[in-house]
Amino acid sequence: FIFFFLLLTLSPKPLQFSPKSSSETETDPSSPRSTMSKQTYRVCFCFRRRFRLAVAEAPDEIRGFFNRYSENGLMSADHLRRFLVEVQKQENATLEDAQAAINSLQELKHLNILHHHRGQSLNLETFFKYLFGDINPPIDLKRGVQQDMTAPLSHYFIYTGHNSYLTGNQLSSDCSDVPIIQALQRGVRVIELDIWPNSNKDGIEVLHGRTLTTPVELIKCLRSIKEHAFTASDYPVVITLEDHLTPDLQAKVAEMVTQTFGDILFCPDSDCLKEFPSPESLKKRIIISTKPPKEYMSAAVPKDAQEGDSQNGKTASDEEAWGKEVPHLEGPASGNDKPCNLTFFLQEETEEDEDDDEEDPDEGVNRFQKSLAPEYRRLIAIHAGKPKGGMDECLKVDPEKVRRLSLSEQQLEKVAEDRGTDIVRFTQRNILRVYPKGTRITSSNYNPLIGWMHGAQMVAFNMQGFGRSLWLMHGMFKSNGGCGYVKKPDFLLKSGPNNEVFDPRATLPVKTTLKVRIYMGEGWYYDFRHTHFDQYSPPDFYTRVGIAGVPADVVMKKTKTIEDNWIPVWNEEFEFQLTVPELALLRLEVHEYDMSEKDDFGGQTVLPVSEIQSGIRAVPLHDREGKKYNNVKLLVHFDFV
Repeated sequence: FIFFFLLLTLSPKPLQFSPKSSSETETDPSSPRSTMSKQTYRVCFCFRRRFRLAVAEAPDEIRGFFNRYSENGLMSADHLRRFLVEVQKQENATLEDAQAAINSLQELKHLNILHHHRGQSLNLETFFKYLFGDINPPIDLKRGVQQDMTAPLSHYFIYTGHNSYLTGNQLSSDCSDVPIIQALQRGVRVIELDIWPNSNKDGIEVLHGRTLTTPVELIKCLRSIKEHAFTASDYPVVITLEDHLTPDLQAKVAEMVTQTFGDILFCPDSDCLKEFPSPESLKKRIIISTKPPKEYMSAAVPKDAQEGDSQNGKTASDEEAWGKEVPHLEGPASGNDKPCNLTFFLQEETEEDEDDDEEDPDEGVNRFQKSLAPEYRRLIAIHAGKPKGGMDECLKVDPEKVRRLSLSEQQLEKVAEDRGTDIVRFTQRNILRVYPKGTRITSSNYNPLIGWMHGAQMVAFNMQGFGRSLWLMHGMFKSNGGCGYVKKPDFLLKSGPNNEVFDPRATLPVKTTLKVRIYMGEGWYYDFRHTHFDQYSPPDFYTRVGIAGVPADVVMKKTKTIEDNWIPVWNEEFEFQLTVPELALLRLEVHEYDMSEKDDFGGQTVLPVSEIQSGIRAVPLHDREGKKYNNVKLLVHFDFV
């Protein structure tokens, strides 16, 4: 009795009891969208809690814009054109563009949204539907590739995978061509394969060496790459090989690669390139990149495995909900995996070995050429390796040839502390690949900005997982039509009169300010079970909004929590002062507040600031794996000042 008395008196919404036998939602059939009007939740046995459900309505500011750009309650094509130019900042918008937008809504006529008496005009409801629809995205992917694609490969950030064949963790998951296919379909342009002799030493398999991962045949991976390489983008695919083969098996690999790819395989005329070709010149081509093999060398335990994590990060409950917060770039990077004593499994982190074993460049080339099968050597277009002499030699720029250098995330952080400008100078001509440290056994990832702000082209990520770091990767490569190549900002490519280059640690003035007003959200009711967020009431949503970028720009803020509402209206504005907007990524996350347990995940997206369209935009949200929800979206106003 006391429980129900408190429930009746303390409930924030009126509580009604219904004799209905099951929880249900009542709908109004006369509503143009069959919008829910009431919803009941089971409280205890035969009692139910009933809520009146809100209808998506245009916020006051949207109504104000409609009144300003309409006449007698109707917005003509000319009115809409003015709105597109003045509010949406689409300076080149024409009357035809406005008419096309109106025509795209004709399909909604049967829902009585368009005004029947003047079919070429919008009423308030239709105007709101237009703004909150798929026709009005924050990034216009239909524009396709807009950047200059004729510069050398070293002038681009490239969508790069790490251990692309793994379906799960780094120790015991299956190896398969499926994650390779999925990565290529998403637009990834660099695929990594670790190639090893099979048990009989007469064939080649792909697996994470000396772990419990089950192998997959190399030929299967190569055939899948050929079939799916250019489904998402016509620009070149680079295959980086971690080679553990003898010369006779290298000859077999050369035969497989040549027969599989044929004429689309790019084979340079000389052993070493003086300058990398451009993505445009390599359209629909396959490029092979590898380093001299270390045949049957006993591998030391990676230093990363010995060091463990420097920070514990957030609570486990938060990680379960939406993944760990992206580590800040000032100071040591925090890992997403706890230290573990898995010496045997971590012995074969070949990339770590590559960087610990140094060699003289000339001696290395000679040894490389002697040990490699000649057919195999001819296929290698991008040479990789680490020269003898420490970081001085690693970062030396040779005007006569270009190469690829690999560093772990921790190695890059350490070098960047006092040699950040040397890294930037190196990456103006050469390719730098950054890869996850060896202790990321759960296939987690790191903050990609540590690589991008130093000009690293290949920031290699485990694509099979999820989490905030991977969301940043997905967001960055929404740029340039999603082609997998993003032109580096000019300041990372230019040198001054005294050979000075961009200093990632320099204090810079504010270049622009981004204003973000979060109006409202909708779609959760259709994409989630009605008890997904809360068993006893509608969800309590809030939005986190912030910037990932150079350290000076990094910030995260949040809206207030809207209680018991499937269509939350926040109407809150946030300002972000940006010193390097070219590298800034806007982060949007929606969560459902839970007083007693962890907050629930309600969607996320990351947008490259440089490509955000000004004005009022419908921002679709994605799940934790980066897949777009069918209906969940936010209505947001973007303004640059």
